[in-house]
Amino acid sequence: MELQVLGCHGGETPRHRSTSFVLDGVLGIDAGATTSMLALDRQMELEAVLVSHAHFDHVRDLATLADNRCQGARKPLVIAGTAFTIRALKEHFFNNVLWPDFSLIPLVDAKGPTIVFQEVDAERPATVAGFDVRPVLVSHTIESAGFVVERNGVAMAYSGDTGPTDRFWEVLSQTPNLKAILQEVSFPDEYEWLARASGHHTPRTLAADLAKLHRRDVPVLLYHIKPSFQAEVERDLAKLRNDDLQVLSLGDEFLL
Repeated sequence: MELQVLGCHGGETPRHRSTSFVLDGVLGIDAGATTSMLALDRQMELEAVLVSHAHFDHVRDLATLADNRCQGARKPLVIAGTAFTIRALKEHFFNNVLWPDFSLIPLVDAKGPTIVFQEVDAERPATVAGFDVRPVLVSHTIESAGFVVERNGVAMAYSGDTGPTDRFWEVLSQTPNLKAILQEVSFPDEYEWLARASGHHTPRTLAADLAKLHRRDVPVLLYHIKPSFQAEVERDLAKLRNDDLQVLSLGDEFLL
């Protein structure tokens, strides 16, 4: 399984991009930087995007991705998420006010609509773009899901936006073929009050959650650090002395 990092920050500057990943060139995970970081031909190769929750920094490039694919894709793009997330996208995003409803707009050179929505239920396995996907609800300010994604006997996990949570770590402890965890951490320890208010992690709260994982053989790839606090978060992470932790950078690629 090939993992590409398109965006791995909790904010935007010319050197930072919002959360966005791609697996095997065909499955997007969130869409904070999909069109800003992928060439047009790569955008057309995507088959689906898993959306963890409806906050703008995780969905915004769905707009430009749908627009681009309408004019050049050969098949609809699947947008998959929980019922809550899909409903939010329909009512507040693809609503013909903020953005056109591309589920009703046909592809220019192929049959079918530009996008189709796929609801996935928490704790129930689903198939999305040829991957086995298990959504797990986590703890955020709105409904947010993490995902366990598996293909060809290799599994990886994605936390989505979350603060301290339990079920996610229970599921990962029971996933024997887990090769990596994409895990959010946003604020330095000094701002734990802000992390709790906004449903995010600091290095200290992350360390407490990692203790719930009944294994120590899985790389933990960290994303969503706020650009203003990059140095402070990395300083606090270093204090944990955990060799499994790796802060992601734009353009990172992994073979899992």
